[in-house]
Amino acid sequence: MTTKETFSLHGENLLKTIKELIAEGNVTRITINDKSCRELLSFPLTIGVVAAIFAPVFAAVGALAAFVSECTITVEREIIEVADNEIKSDHV
Repeated sequence: MTTKETFSLHGENLLKTIKELIAEGNVTRITINDKSCRELLSFPLTIGVVAAIFAPVFAAVGALAAFVSECTITVEREIIEVADNEIKSDHV
């Protein structure tokens, strides 16, 4: 089961926010939209991927941040359900 969160931010904070979300570890996909809700970039994240693999993604996000003043990012997170029907996030 996944859940989605949406954040609005300015371009200069985009790369920093993306790096923080990746470091959290429970994010499965990040989508970046412009202020007109057009999708600019979307990429999946897998658990255990080495940070070096994200270098091209960081370069693309950095270039994108230079061109957009305002954007929204949608973050999909994996939610795990435990036996007693209590829902918990992977991020503890």
